[in-house]
Amino acid sequence: MRDLIRQKIVDALATPVPGFTRRTVRLPGVPGKAVAVIGPRRAGKTTFLWQMLADRLESGVPREGLLYFSFEDERLAEMAVGQLQWVVEEYYALYPEWRDRHQAVFFLDEIQVVPGWEGFVRRVLDTERVEMFLSGSSARLLSREVATQMRGRAMETLVLPFSFREYLRHAGAEPAKPPNRWTKAIRSALEKRLREYLVSGGFPEAQGLTAPDRLELLRGYIDTALFRDVVERHAVSNLVALRWMVRHLLGNAAGTFSVQKFYGDLRLQGIPVAKDTLHAYVGYLEDAFVIRTLPIAADSERRRMVNPRKVYPVDPGLIPVFDRAGRANEGHALETVAALELERRGAEVAYVRTREGFEVDFLARYPDSTEQLIQVCADLDTASTRDREVRGLLAAAGEYPRATLHLVALTGANAPSLPDNICLHLAAEWLLQT
Repeated sequence: MRDLIRQKIVDALATPVPGFTRRTVRLPGVPGKAVAVIGPRRAGKTTFLWQMLADRLESGVPREGLLYFSFEDERLAEMAVGQLQWVVEEYYALYPEWRDRHQAVFFLDEIQVVPGWEGFVRRVLDTERVEMFLSGSSARLLSREVATQMRGRAMETLVLPFSFREYLRHAGAEPAKPPNRWTKAIRSALEKRLREYLVSGGFPEAQGLTAPDRLELLRGYIDTALFRDVVERHAVSNLVALRWMVRHLLGNAAGTFSVQKFYGDLRLQGIPVAKDTLHAYVGYLEDAFVIRTLPIAADSERRRMVNPRKVYPVDPGLIPVFDRAGRANEGHALETVAALELERRGAEVAYVRTREGFEVDFLARYPDSTEQLIQVCADLDTASTRDREVRGLLAAAGEYPRATLHLVALTGANAPSLPDNICLHLAAEWLLQT
């Protein structure tokens, strides 16, 4: 085992940095903390580690000070936590001049396969001049576990599938100019690309595939996450109820989900399951980054708990995999993309239901204390749609007077008769604001 570790270190330090599409991901800037890279399977976490390595190399850190080590190797399957120290010892045996004199950077991929890894990372941070980036499958490297097991020694960074900007960057089509300098040709091309992105999504391996191949690939992603990150991890025995839930949640993107109603639907189908079990399944699916959920905006914790949550897939490309209607629903896909974009921007997000019964898609609260009420729709060209979205915003504005009002739409940028306090955005422009 020790010889194998030494060989892997030698090979890793001789490996050139692979090509990658640059990700726009916020990194925590707290010194002395490990950075845990979390997110869905196949979203690009390993590639992001290489991006961080390349950035350090470009900043002047010598290549021998940057170690990428992957534990996803069947030869390391029996590795025990005590043997993790051999990675440190073998590295410094090769480069003794780095120990205690220079800060090395370790990029440890899939480290969660070694039980007890958290204690090793904490000890190395305390005893060596080493900066650490960690990544692993969502099965064992979860947000709440990073917080508890690392005892304040790690910060998280979230890597989701490509945003719209990253999607364009991957295709070599990212605009070089801000929206106010786009020509009509650029604008039309970006709107076409956005419609394609709403269907195909942002998983890196899915880019450029035919529709049948893409759907099969994404279906495989969900099956893997379901069995490895939910069923195996939590010893789920009611696979029928879990599969029904996944099909329902991913096939009804941007909808509200009531455990009580879903429980009743399963009973009508003769599927026995407890309501507490269904609540747990929703949490498991969110932990595994299959779905993201939003609570209702409320000052009362009880109201947040008893009201249904809105549910979004972690990528719009998953919607056609599970939507049995066989139709493209641009409105739901666009709302999904907007929800994920707000999460990337660091907003605390909820949906609003006003006293009059109007609904607003998002109340976004940012770290700088600004607030936005945001409606998202595919088409604002029809008067009835426009009136409905505007009524919801104006009603919510009375309850959230500090929030600015925004409409995000695929079409209808020149819609007339909008109140002056509502900002209208074309979706392509809004998604490329940052």
